[in-house]
Amino acid sequence: MASNAPPEEPPSKALVTSVILFYIVAALAMVMANKAVLNVTDVPLFFLLIQLIIAVLLFGIADIARISSERLTFDLKTCKGLAYVVALNVVGLSFNNYTLKYVDASFYQVARGLVLPFTVGVSFVMLHSRPSPLILVSCAIVTVGFFIGVLLDGTPLSLVGIIFGVASSSITALASVVIKQSLPVVNGSTILLAWYANLLSAIALAPIVLIAGEGPAILALLSGNPSSDTAIRAAVDGTTSQLKTFLWGSLITGVIGFLMSIAGPLSIKVTSPISHMISSAVRGVAQSFLGLWYFKDVISSGRAVSIAIVLGGSIYYTWVKNKESEAAAADTAAYNRVAMDDLENGKLDMDEGPDSPEELERPTR
Repeated sequence: MASNAPPEEPPSKALVTSVILFYIVAALAMVMANKAVLNVTDVPLFFLLIQLIIAVLLFGIADIARISSERLTFDLKTCKGLAYVVALNVVGLSFNNYTLKYVDASFYQVARGLVLPFTVGVSFVMLHSRPSPLILVSCAIVTVGFFIGVLLDGTPLSLVGIIFGVASSSITALASVVIKQSLPVVNGSTILLAWYANLLSAIALAPIVLIAGEGPAILALLSGNPSSDTAIRAAVDGTTSQLKTFLWGSLITGVIGFLMSIAGPLSIKVTSPISHMISSAVRGVAQSFLGLWYFKDVISSGRAVSIAIVLGGSIYYTWVKNKESEAAAADTAAYNRVAMDDLENGKLDMDEGPDSPEELERPTR
C-alpha cells in the first residue's frame, strides 16, 4: 500500500550553500587558530582542555535555552558505554594538536593524509566491510601523495610531527569505527554523543595535563612571563602576547567546535557526497594558501604535488563512494519494487510466503 505522506521537499540551495560555507570556514578557522596558539605556546594539552571546557559550557547554555529538542543527560551507565570513545577522543585530539604544533599549517593535511587508508583498513578488520577495487585505488593514491610529501619533498620536516600525524591518523580511523558502534549507547543521538565526548574528555584530560609536565608552562602563560624559546621568539618578533593569543584562540576554537557539533546532523541531512567533495577540495587549497600567507609557510613544488595528490585521492574516494551508494540504493529499490508488485498481483501467497528468501529479494532485469 502506497504511503499517503507528502514527499519531503529537498533543502533549498541557500541552506545547502550556507551549510557548506559554514563547514569550510569553520574547518579553516579551527586549523588556523590552533596553529596560531601552538606557535607561541608550549601547552598543547592545556589548550585542548580549555577548548573542551568551553564546548561543555556552551552545550549547557544551549540546553538551558532549549536550542535543541534533545535534552542533555548524565548517566553513569552511558559514561561506561562510551569509555572507548572518550579514550580515543582524548588521545586523537592530543595527537592532532601535537601534529599541528610541529608541522606547517599547509602541510597538516598531508601529515594526517593516511586517515583514509587507515579508516578503510580498520573498517575491513572490525566491521568486515570489504572495500571495492576502486576504493583501494583511491587509498593507494592518497598513500603515494603522503610519501611524496614526506620522503621526496626538499622542504625540512619535523620527524616528530610526522610521527604524531601518522599516529593521530590511525587513532582517528579507529575512533570513526568505534563511534559508529557506540551510537546505540546514546540512542543514535549525535548531539548527546558530542556532549558526553566533550564532557568526559575534559574530565579525563585534566590530570593528564599535569602528568605531561605542562604545569610550569601554564603558570608562566597565565602570569604573562614567556617560559620557553617559542614564547620568547614570539615576544621578540613583536607578535600578540602569549596570553592574548591563547585566550582568543581558545574562544574561537571552542565556539566553532561546539557549533560544528550542533550543525553535524543538519550537514548530514542537507549535503551530498558531491558537495562534500567540492568543499574538501576548496578547504584544502584555501588552507595551503592561508598557511603560505599568514604563517609564511614554504610550499615547494614537491609539497604542492603532495597536497594535490592527497586531495585528489580523497576526492576520488568520495566520488566512488557516492557511485557505490547510488548503485546500492537502486538495487534496494528494485528488491522492494519486485516484492510489492508480486504482492499486489497476487503472485505471492501471504499465508505460505515465498519458497525462499532469495525469491522475495530477487530483482528484475
